[in-house]
Amino acid sequence: MARAQVLPSAMAGGFRLSAGAAASGSYLQYGQRDLGGVAAFVDAETHHRLGIEGEGRWLEFNQTEQVHVETYSVGLRYHMNFGRFQPYAKGLIGFGDFNFPFGYAHGRYLVVTGGGGMDYRWTDRIHFRLPDVEYQDWPQFTFGAMSSVSVSAGVKVGIF
Repeated sequence: MARAQVLPSAMAGGFRLSAGAAASGSYLQYGQRDLGGVAAFVDAETHHRLGIEGEGRWLEFNQTEQVHVETYSVGLRYHMNFGRFQPYAKGLIGFGDFNFPFGYAHGRYLVVTGGGGMDYRWTDRIHFRLPDVEYQDWPQFTFGAMSSVSVSAGVKVGIF
């Protein structure tokens, strides 16, 4: 008796959960500051290119006058696959905690983020996040709308 195995002819459904960390550099419009920090993110994606990303970013390095920022966002992520490369675009919404000079005040504001980048698949589980670029809009900031631009690079690991 002969036995054979056949690979699926199409990818129906499918789900992948990954988590990662990155080093981040940001330009903050408030006082024209350059801050550094770290970011952590979780990607939940399907084989149909659409997924969800959650992200936290802590900009604590290179502070002047004790100004620092933390942001927490979640939103949609769209990706494509080209061999080992996976370019993506994302739109996130969340909030940002802003510490004003010398700790005199602290505020929490709406943050709307647009961005994109490229993941490089090193192995099935390990991906390197090459430049991830984000533009953040803080439309309700105390002194009028403010923006920031961040560039990050890091690694993500597939959980399942």
